[in-house]
Amino acid sequence: MLPVILPMLRWSLLLLALVVLTLALLTVVKSPDWSEWKLALIAGEYGHWLALLPVVIGVLAWSLRGAAPGVPAATALLCALALGLFTRPCFEAWRLGGALPEKLTRQFGPVDLARAPFSLAGLFGRGPAAVPVETLPYAGELALDYYAPVGRKNAPCVILVHGGGWDGGSRTEIAHFNHWLARQGYAVAAIDYRLAPKAVWPAQRDDVLNAIAFLKANAVKLSLDPTRLVLLGRSAGGNIAQAVGYTANDPAIRGVIALYAPADLHFAWKYAREDDVLKSPVLLKQFLGGIPETARVAYDSSSGYLHVTPLTPRTLLIHGEVDTLVWHRQSERLAARLAEHHVSHVFVSLPWATHAFEFNLHGPGGQLTTFSVAWFLAAATR
Repeated sequence: MLPVILPMLRWSLLLLALVVLTLALLTVVKSPDWSEWKLALIAGEYGHWLALLPVVIGVLAWSLRGAAPGVPAATALLCALALGLFTRPCFEAWRLGGALPEKLTRQFGPVDLARAPFSLAGLFGRGPAAVPVETLPYAGELALDYYAPVGRKNAPCVILVHGGGWDGGSRTEIAHFNHWLARQGYAVAAIDYRLAPKAVWPAQRDDVLNAIAFLKANAVKLSLDPTRLVLLGRSAGGNIAQAVGYTANDPAIRGVIALYAPADLHFAWKYAREDDVLKSPVLLKQFLGGIPETARVAYDSSSGYLHVTPLTPRTLLIHGEVDTLVWHRQSERLAARLAEHHVSHVFVSLPWATHAFEFNLHGPGGQLTTFSVAWFLAAATR
């Protein structure tokens, strides 16, 4: 039986190594439109754990090589490649982190943070302890979750605008990030807004402005400083945060943070495809009420890219280079536009990362994000 079983085991391990390598490749190439993009998130932000798989498979395969080392050798090679790809995000985060403090200082000024941008020990940290959360209605049926700041009165407030393609999502997304912000001493208001297709832009802009007005009116009760607000949005929420922050002409808005956000919806429409992972033309039409030729005012007013001036609030952009859902070029173009108008900004580009890279606060993307956000908030709200 053994002569029969050994070849089967060797070929099975080779197949398994190929599957693991395919997953690891998502740290260097975009996930195909037909695949589950969250696999790329797992590969990029949990690769330091997944790296154990190719090590175990490779060692096991080599131990079964016997007098026929060909298949085990191929398996070991595939495992070595997978190991390198799974650990690449950590190396890249270490490399980028080395230059990040100087980059942030140059644009936003010096800040004393008692941590490194990235550390191997940080990969194994614990999640933030929860803080009290109060759900408050702010406009009709719309509500916000208010995370009380820890150890600070009259705290600056981060207004968090969720993602979800403008037709989905929830104020509760990645809530542990909000608890982390509150633990840094910031008040956090994670808001609802009306969703497409029932609500068409500029309804979402009006909702954010109403949330801002509510927070200002209740600043004393909530122990927040109404003159120090920062808009933080993810994906579609980042688009809304940019559009509001760049057009509100409100000195209380000290800055805008956009994570993997589409900044120019004309540009998004130009390259949208019916068969892409998001069915982007449908999302844009239902959010903006039509195509650029019939809803130009909405496309213009919702595109922060078109509203950059020398008076635009300072901005932090973070985007993954292998993001399948929102093209990395969106943030590249906005960063160039901000530079053209001499607006203080930093663009943190993550070579291995896809959408939602900050989901794991302790992963390579999570560590660089929390470091950059902490620096930005400290500088923008001092």
